[in-house]
Amino acid sequence: MDYEKNETRDSVILIVDDVEMNRAILEEIIKDMGYRAVLAENGVQALEEFKRCNPDLVLTDVSMPEMDGHELCRILKAKPQTRDVPVIFISAFGESEDVVKGFALGGNDYIVKPFIPEVVQARVKLHLSLHAATLKISENNRRLQKSVQEQVLQIEQERKNVLYALANMAAEKAFYAPAYRERLQKNCRMLAQSMQFSPLFAEHISDTFIDTIEAAAALCDIGNIAVPQYVLQKPAALDEEERKLVQSHAEVGAKLLKDLHATSDFNDFIRISVEVVNYHHENWDGSGYPAGLKGEGIPLAARIVAVADVYCALTEKRSYRDAFSKEEALQIMQEESGKKFQPEIFRIFSKVSRQLC
Repeated sequence: MDYEKNETRDSVILIVDDVEMNRAILEEIIKDMGYRAVLAENGVQALEEFKRCNPDLVLTDVSMPEMDGHELCRILKAKPQTRDVPVIFISAFGESEDVVKGFALGGNDYIVKPFIPEVVQARVKLHLSLHAATLKISENNRRLQKSVQEQVLQIEQERKNVLYALANMAAEKAFYAPAYRERLQKNCRMLAQSMQFSPLFAEHISDTFIDTIEAAAALCDIGNIAVPQYVLQKPAALDEEERKLVQSHAEVGAKLLKDLHATSDFNDFIRISVEVVNYHHENWDGSGYPAGLKGEGIPLAARIVAVADVYCALTEKRSYRDAFSKEEALQIMQEESGKKFQPEIFRIFSKVSRQLC
């Protein structure tokens, strides 16, 4: 039930009592208030009527056959869709333990028989007003939360767009093909999805992880923004100093992302992106850079991107060579399995090679 619905219709009061006279008296009081009364003889009937009339408040006797008022209250307060509806107990008993039990079950108030119309009216009006106010606050909070979430998502997307723009600039400096980023992302996604079916990786790869690694893969060489263009596009072999410049792109890119992460609440996207950027040139045998990590010490996201990145690079024309065919690229990579790549990941990658782009 939402606030707008409550404000645009007459309030409905569900009256639950096994004594016909009591129901009649309460019904007359409620009608005199201008509200609609719905009647039930016990808790079982009340639950059925509740589904049909969606009441704004429940007036229920405590002692009834089949299902008493306390049990009815317990059931209503246990369900998210009904727990906010006020429940007022009515009883001839008035003993303290009866009252305490009702409040412990989530009841909102207590009226003792015989009924005093003015008391019933006052209690009903009070709890209808409180209920309407609660619904209004809840609706305002929901709208505020939705607005905040939308703003956060917009900010995150704007930050991603800036990062992707930098990544594109870095790719252009290295003379990568315009579609390189998209190829890398799609192939990373395909590999990660396929790894979900492997007992070795299934517990580590969720659907969220797949979405995140697809987004993060595009940033793997963002650090090339700081590498001189003449080095990235050099048509001949690099000398030692130039090689160090190229290798620096991993740590430069990771620092850029870490600085961004320190001032944002970017969930797992930046964390996984940092892992990918910093470690996608680490080798399974420990011979890579920048940290010389080996085996499972290399973050899983980086191990996945490493395989897809080399494949995409080999099958693309560069300034110093022509593109290799898919078969040639996989053959070259096979020789590096167990050295550069984790064998199990490369094995899965090879099995889905027909689906790669």
